[in-house]
Amino acid sequence: MLYSMTGYGRAEKMIADKSYLVEIRSLNGKQYDIRLTMPSLLKPYEFEIRNILNEGLMRGSIECVITISQNGSDKSVRVNKGVVKAYYKPILELSDELGLSQENILSALLRLPDVISASTEIIAEDEWNFFTGALNDAINDLNKHRKEEGKSMEDDLVARIANIELQQAAVATLEPQRRIKIKEGLQKVLDENVGKENYDPNRLEQEIIYYIEKIDISEEQVRLKNHCEYFKDVLTDKTIVKGKKLSFILQEIGREINTTGSKAYDSDVQKCVVLMKDELEKAKEQILNVL
Repeated sequence: MLYSMTGYGRAEKMIADKSYLVEIRSLNGKQYDIRLTMPSLLKPYEFEIRNILNEGLMRGSIECVITISQNGSDKSVRVNKGVVKAYYKPILELSDELGLSQENILSALLRLPDVISASTEIIAEDEWNFFTGALNDAINDLNKHRKEEGKSMEDDLVARIANIELQQAAVATLEPQRRIKIKEGLQKVLDENVGKENYDPNRLEQEIIYYIEKIDISEEQVRLKNHCEYFKDVLTDKTIVKGKKLSFILQEIGREINTTGSKAYDSDVQKCVVLMKDELEKAKEQILNVL
């Protein structure tokens, strides 16, 4: 079972006179990274909120926005009188100097920075416990989207590996003829450039056997088959976070395909290698979004 790194989750709950809205977006990323936006009411609980998000989402580039709306009661604010007094004297002096009216000086003062601030109220413990339910609901909603997208990604990756195995089977079919063509090619070169009468056939046979052993691809094909089987096993296991592991397996698959291509010396086998590489690159692109 695969989970995608991308998804969207949303949850809203009414707690006392407050409405809590939690929205979470997740994109693919190599590491866990979170941008958290929340009101000052929840600042004392920031560490706990980050831990809950980390445990529930595990990996990806996360953006979490929490908003609070109060219903049925006035939002308390605080006027910083000391700041107002500090602003008042220089503004009054400036208005006298410029000959400006002082009728609207209070409204001007109230619009200046740090004059009015929100209340330092924080939510009660029971409200916090209730809020975590909304947070977990949003996480579960996002993970549901991740799972749905992961299913289509899993189907695509299975198809890519199946295509690689199909080309590997074609290579196995071509392998006996490849050996014959290499042997015949070497004999032809010697016949044309040295002449049959000028070399020892028995010695030539030994050299050909040695050369063919050097370019043998049977070990690469066995390892490639094992890597493909392992990849499919990891796809279906119950582990949720497996993107990095699958990526490492694809690297090993790529190594065996590349070695097969470098040893092939056969156009038909090279065609199979090119097709395997094409499927591998598509699988690598897909794996970047796996959790």
